[in-house]
Amino acid sequence: MEDIRLKEKKLFLFDIDGTIAIDETVLDGTLDLLRFIGLRGGKAVYITNNSTKSRADYVAKFKRMGIPAEESDFITASYAACRYLKQHHGTDTIYVAGTASLLRELEREGLHVTADGTRDAEVVLVGYDSELTYSKTVDVCRYLMTKPSIAYLATNPDLCCPTGFGSVPDCGAICRMIQCAVGRMPLFLGKPNPAIVEYCLEETGYAKEETLVVGDRWYTDIAVGIAAGVDTAVVFTGEAQEQELRSTQYPPTWAFPTIRGLADRLMA
Repeated sequence: MEDIRLKEKKLFLFDIDGTIAIDETVLDGTLDLLRFIGLRGGKAVYITNNSTKSRADYVAKFKRMGIPAEESDFITASYAACRYLKQHHGTDTIYVAGTASLLRELEREGLHVTADGTRDAEVVLVGYDSELTYSKTVDVCRYLMTKPSIAYLATNPDLCCPTGFGSVPDCGAICRMIQCAVGRMPLFLGKPNPAIVEYCLEETGYAKEETLVVGDRWYTDIAVGIAAGVDTAVVFTGEAQEQELRSTQYPPTWAFPTIRGLADRLMA
């Protein structure tokens, strides 16, 4: 019965880092699974909390990895931030502590952004910033300390991002560092905020019953599926460990050692 339920899935929402790839190395089983999804008339969408890259950047990265994709195939934390900011802060000035790519994506959506910490702002947005400088953290602290009512947002709560050699600090770790100084945490707009799944359903037209979230992290990937009311599958090629299955507060619907395991189960 569980296999039948799994094989009825049509919309696959994949995390990227630690799930289907690490850096630009595609994990075994990924290409076979994506081809199978396409052949059976399904859809793959990539939901990543990595806000260092725009959707256009991800299209280029996937091309290098041999995976055809369009911008509409990516719902990133930066895209979720764009959606939220346009709805709630469309005319405000937003100070952004993030990469140049994140700034460009926000500007492309018509938002009023600045990386100049001397300008007045109504919103502070922190991203996973691979171009982080200490002066950016000082700017964020200054805004939060001198304007206690300022809106404080961040792209994602991930503490670390997988790399080929292990991991590096992610947006959540940056925000914890800032919290040590100002005693405040932001509203996170990426996973596990269920809005990111809701955007996918809205843009593709699939039902929740047809949807599967696939990821390697309990508190973002599996948590977002649970929060959105869709089935989930965890893989143990990133942060989550198999021995944590019994203790996690975010129990997945299915668990597989690797993406190859999920591919083999679906194609059996």
